[in-house]
This record gives sequence, C-alpha cells and structure tokens, in this order.
Amino acid sequence: MADPTPLLSQPATGCGEQEPPKLEKHHPSLDSMIERSMKDFGWAQLVQASLVSLAWFFDAQQTFISIFTDALPPWHCANLDDEYCNSISDVCKLPSSSSWQWDYPKHASIVSEWGLQCANSVIKGLPASSFFMGCLIGGLLLGTLADSSLGRKNMLFLSCLAMSCSSLLTVFSTNVWIYFGLRFATGFGRATIGTCALVLSSELVGKKWRGSVGIIGFFVFTLGFLSLPAIAYMNRGSSWRVLYIWTSVPAIGYCVLVHFLVCESPRWLYVTGRREEAVETLKSIAQPGVSTLTKGFSSISLEEDPFNNMDIFSAIKVLWEKRWAFRRLCAVMLVGFGMGMVYYGMPLGVGNLDFDIYSSVTLNALAELPSTLVTFLLIGKLNRRSLLLFFTTLSGFCSVMCILEGQVWQKLQIGLELVSFFSGCTALDVLLIYTLELFPTCVRNSAMSMVRQAVVFGGVFSPLLVAAAGRTGNRVVSYGVFGLVIGCCGLFVMCLPETRGGNLCDTMDEEERKDNKRDSRVLC
Repeated sequence: MADPTPLLSQPATGCGEQEPPKLEKHHPSLDSMIERSMKDFGWAQLVQASLVSLAWFFDAQQTFISIFTDALPPWHCANLDDEYCNSISDVCKLPSSSSWQWDYPKHASIVSEWGLQCANSVIKGLPASSFFMGCLIGGLLLGTLADSSLGRKNMLFLSCLAMSCSSLLTVFSTNVWIYFGLRFATGFGRATIGTCALVLSSELVGKKWRGSVGIIGFFVFTLGFLSLPAIAYMNRGSSWRVLYIWTSVPAIGYCVLVHFLVCESPRWLYVTGRREEAVETLKSIAQPGVSTLTKGFSSISLEEDPFNNMDIFSAIKVLWEKRWAFRRLCAVMLVGFGMGMVYYGMPLGVGNLDFDIYSSVTLNALAELPSTLVTFLLIGKLNRRSLLLFFTTLSGFCSVMCILEGQVWQKLQIGLELVSFFSGCTALDVLLIYTLELFPTCVRNSAMSMVRQAVVFGGVFSPLLVAAAGRTGNRVVSYGVFGLVIGCCGLFVMCLPETRGGNLCDTMDEEERKDNKRDSRVLC
C-alpha cells in the first residue's frame, strides 16, 4: 500500500540550508524512538486501530438517527375522492383532523405519536438541536480530560458508555420534553468519541500509517451512517423506539471490548510521566523483533515543558494564551463551523426535497464513501489548504444552487445536494487530519475537541433552519444559508500554515520553534 499521508517526513529546506536542524544524536527524541518501534504496521496495530475506529460506527448512528425517528410520516386523505384534501400538501391546512390519516401507526415517529405535525419549527427542530447542544457542552467540559487525567482510552470508553446508556433510556420517553433531555444527554456523552478515536488510533501507529488509520475511522463512520436507512427500512411501521434499541445495545457491547482490549496511547503515557507503561504498550503492539528497541527509552531527552502535565482546563488556557496556537485554533474552528452547517444540515434537509427519504439518506451515506477515498488519495499529494479551499467552495456553490426552482432544477436538486454533501464530507475529513498536524501531543486532543465542537455548533442551527424551510417551503432558509456559510468560512484556511510533510511535535515549545523557523524561511 502506498503511503497516503507522510505526516512526519522532513519539510523542505529554505534560505540556503542544506537540511533542517536535527536533535543531537545522543539525545533521541520521543518521536524518533516511537517511530523506530512502530515503523512497520503489524497485526497488533491493525487490530488496535480497527477496534478503536469502530467507535465511529455507533457515533454515526446516534448523530443521524433523528432523521427517521423525528421525521414527518407520510399521510393520506381519509376520503380518496376529497378533491380539496388531495390538493393540500400540509395537514395543518385541512379543516378537520378526521379528514386525513397516517400511513403508518402513530408510534412510528415522535411527530405522529405526540402530535407535533403542526407544532412550530422550534419545537420540531428542538430534539435534534438538543443532541448537538449536548455535544457542544460535553465537548467543552470533557474534551481536555483525554489530554490530562483520563487519557485517550478511558475517555473513549466512558464516552461510548454514556452515549449508549442514554440512548437506551430514550425508549422510555413519554413526551417530547423527556425525549429532549435524553437526546441532550446522549449528545453530551457522545461529544468526545470521534476526537478520542481519531487521536488514539493515530498515536498507536507509525507516521507512515497515521493518515491511513484516520481514513479507516471516516470509512467506519460512513458504514454506521449507511446502516441507519437499512435498519429504519426493515422496521418501517414499527415504533421509533426500536431504532434506539437496535443502535444502543450493540454499542454497550462495544464498550466492554474497549475496556478490556484497547491499549492506551504510548505518546500520552510517556508525556504524562508513565514511562514504564508506555514501554510495555509499545512492546505489546510493536512487530516481533523490534521490542528490544524500547530499551533505548531510558536515554530519551524529553525536554521539560510546563505544559506536559496539565489539569483539566489548562490545555484550553494554553491554546488561548499562545498567540500562534490561538490564531490556528480560531481559524480551524471557523472553518469547522461552516462545515458543520452542511455536514449535519444536508442529511436532515433531504425530507424537504421531493424524493423518498430512505433513498435520499442512503445516497447521502454512500456519498461519504467516495469522499473517504478521495481524501485517502489526495491527502498525501496536495496541500491541506488547497484541498480545503477547493471543497468548501464547491460545497457552498452546489448548496446555493439547490434553492433554484423549476422543472429542470427539480431533477438536478438531488444531484447538487449530493455533490455539496460529498464536498463537505471531504473537507471535514481533511480538516480533522490537518488539525492533528497543527497542534502538539500535549494539547492535540483538546484542540481536536474544540474543532469538533465548532463543527457541532454549526449542527445546532441546522435542524432549526431545516424545520423552518420545511414549514415555509423556502429552501433559501436552509440550503442557501448552508452554502453561504461554508463558502465564507472556508476562506479562513488561508490564515493557517501548511503542514504536509512536516514533523509532528510533542510539546508546545517544540511546535513554537518550528513555527518560528517556518516564518524565518518565509522572510528569507
């Protein structure tokens, strides 16, 4: 397999330098020792990366499950000869509730079970928005725990357990307000799953495979998304609660596997002072015959950095205090916000198009597969900034084009929507890998969490805009806004440094020195 993302290869030299500065030979760095131990991708690393990446499957199911559980079910006129009823597309405009009937039993959706079909757009969009609000608050409160006290593995385990248990409890909801609260709790637990899974899987392998295991996570997320329309279609007509049972019970079983089988990140263990555990972890996942290399860990000179052992909130504090880190964080969060509007809004909005919801959601889920493949093929060949700028612009253009009316445009709408969603997915994949490279080990998980929260923050507004568009019939409220936001936010990638082919740093000082050297080469 070709190297898809040479994240740690040496950067090009500039200003007449023959080669970039290196650490002294008799003081090996943590990164060099880990690379010597994990340069070959063995079965142990494959199992670890795959098991960690499986968390994305259940993450995707809970993220998009409301497309079906909160959907407006199809209905028909009680009297097929009623011309007035047959000419109306909104049941709320009919004079009597007895003049129409649901196609499925009332318990098929929360809308039909609790009579929300004529509720205002805020109430109809509130359950889905509450999930994203839970993700936002959970990410802000829990994100840095993976960098500080709990570590990547324990945070992944606890997040998956909290998400799956809250999802299972959702089946006992008796009204929309209890449902709202439990969806918030599910989002709160789910908040750090993707971040922990991506960071942990990338830190369990060598530099040659770091981008590949990230792509594995994106692919598994797509499979989880794709499983939803299949489960929903097989259970159409059944209670919406069945979907939560089908998705939460397997997730609880996965939590058990994570607790007993997944290894902690050796980078995090070493940076936090647990050197013996880091060595043992490397020995357990390294290829046979290279475990003796770990004896050299006693000679590693990991410079004392006051940011290596931080409490829960100090990681975010550091990101705000360091000027270069703050500049990068603001830029990637703004880009992430625009992507969140499209990524979460497009699948929720397909119900407003004149297409079957099962087919539309399936096509959107399938659109993530080529986006993962495109990311895999291009991430190691093209600059991150160029990729992000191109795909955010394309996504914004196609999203805005979805608002056009007319018989010809109606046939093209689903195609434009799919291209916009595909571009948004590809841009998001690139952004997550880009963020991994922009920040050092001691704050990497926290930075990733902040970026994902920005993506989720965009998702908070998406259900409300989709519900408003569905109520008014004006797609400008949804697709028009989505396109303008992602197109404008994508321009902020120009404020970020290019990282393709650069080193992956472990401390804030190391990253800052690299940033200063980059600036000096630009000046030269």
